[in-house]
Amino acid sequence: MNASREPLLKRLPALFEIPAPDADRARRRIELMERNLMLPAKLFFVGVIFYSFNYSPWMGQISSELDVTVETVQLIFWFYILFSALLALPLFAADRLPLALLQWSTVTSALVDGLVLAAMTLITGGMDSILFWLFLGLILRNAVSVPPGFSQLFLNFATSLCYALVGALDVVISKNIDDTTSRALDLSPQSVLGEPFLLRMLVLWLTTITCYGVQAFFERQRLAANEADEFVARENQLHSAGRLAAEFAHQIKNPLAVINNAAYSLRRALGDTNSAAAQQIEIIQEEVARADRVITQVMGYAQLSEGRVEKLDVAQKIHQAVELVFPAAVPTEIQVVKKIGGQFPPLLMQRAHLSEILVNLLQNAREAVGEHGNIFVGAVALRDNAIEISVTDDGPGIAPDKVERVFEAYFTTKEKGTGLGLAIVKHNAELYGGNVLVESTLGKGAKFKVVFPARALPKPFLK
Repeated sequence: MNASREPLLKRLPALFEIPAPDADRARRRIELMERNLMLPAKLFFVGVIFYSFNYSPWMGQISSELDVTVETVQLIFWFYILFSALLALPLFAADRLPLALLQWSTVTSALVDGLVLAAMTLITGGMDSILFWLFLGLILRNAVSVPPGFSQLFLNFATSLCYALVGALDVVISKNIDDTTSRALDLSPQSVLGEPFLLRMLVLWLTTITCYGVQAFFERQRLAANEADEFVARENQLHSAGRLAAEFAHQIKNPLAVINNAAYSLRRALGDTNSAAAQQIEIIQEEVARADRVITQVMGYAQLSEGRVEKLDVAQKIHQAVELVFPAAVPTEIQVVKKIGGQFPPLLMQRAHLSEILVNLLQNAREAVGEHGNIFVGAVALRDNAIEISVTDDGPGIAPDKVERVFEAYFTTKEKGTGLGLAIVKHNAELYGGNVLVESTLGKGAKFKVVFPARALPKPFLK
């Protein structure tokens, strides 16, 4: 029983992992909540407090411990107005400021709002104050403005601790207020933090967890829907490319077959004579056969329509490609170093395409280093939800005048190379909206990087 529960417990944190929204969505959420909703609400709240401090009859008539508390809160209130004005300025330039600065100002503003709300709750009834319900509003506001994750949970739990501070100070102040003042202000004596306080804290914590859980649920639903759309779009894109490639190959091969048949008939008509015409016919047949092989090889992408898009594990596919090119059973003096960091979003592509990319890059590096050398294979998830895979060798490198041509079909710097390996890598990467980069210095090896988005529709086949 315990063994069956252990995998579930390990998977439980993953269920609540929410990828941060992209920059545009994060900005829109901050603008909607902080600028369009919270700023008007703050102005109203500040106006009510200002009126209470300056025109309310009960202010200034208390001569007790509470009077000191009220004066302290008044002083904090003026600083709060200044601080809120400063933090509101970035909201009016949200499109031009870095997102990190905008998020920092939002978190800071939320913390300040929680502390000031705690102060106002303290002087308007403490644990009995109706302002308790505004803490729930702050938690909901933080769930919208702050990206899901540790920062949101920390901020919302900090907001609940602000109310805990209200309870603690309320008990301290209640012990120092005389009975006359308590009856005049209709205050309930708070000698200890009792059950009502614990229930309210529980409500705040449950709201925090519920907001996060609801976000996790809807975000996973959204990602699943987007993923399904991408599956369909990529399948259709690849099938269209495959059909176009197959039709193109068919249209070219038919004339080649006619030419080959005609050459064969002419060759038979000439018999065994060793004339110049027979030699020319032989050249025609050889070139037709060569053209047929080239078309078959290059237009092998016609098989695209036969495959299907899958959700691939990048780390697993890298390990498999390394094992394929450098099998453990075959000894070699080439040292392969893998540096695969962190978690990767799944790649939505055909299994064969990613395998072709990795195997061709590794085979290219193996041929570059020769009998012995070092090959470094790396993979990293970038901030924009893209994945970068790199293969580096310490071979002879590539001459500067040849770097730009290495991805051309049939261009090769090796004696026995076909010139198709890197062309296939480039084609397969671009098919999914990615690109391939090369960095090389003659005599110092070469580094090939494949960068392609984990969640982006493939580029059109025809440009």
